[in-house]
Amino acid sequence: MISIFVGIAGANLLAIFKKKYSMGFTGNTLAGVFGGIFFIKSFGRLGFNPFAIMETGDVNYILFTINMLVSLIGGAIGLFVLKLVTNKMNKEKS
Repeated sequence: MISIFVGIAGANLLAIFKKKYSMGFTGNTLAGVFGGIFFIKSFGRLGFNPFAIMETGDVNYILFTINMLVSLIGGAIGLFVLKLVTNKMNKEKS
């Protein structure tokens, strides 16, 4: 659940620093949710999924940090890709 919120933060941070990628708060949030989930599901199999983080009964902070960074980057990339697709679709309409 935390990974999803970090993905949302990644998308909204990208939108704040690069205004041309902003799709409004709702669009940024949706892109962050799906980007964060996609990246965690894809790259979490490398060993930093939630089960691996809590495997010993204690929090493995290194794996947790990697998980959060992947979610943050995934949210930002999700927004970037969604904006590229939107621009491409709008360009084809004209």
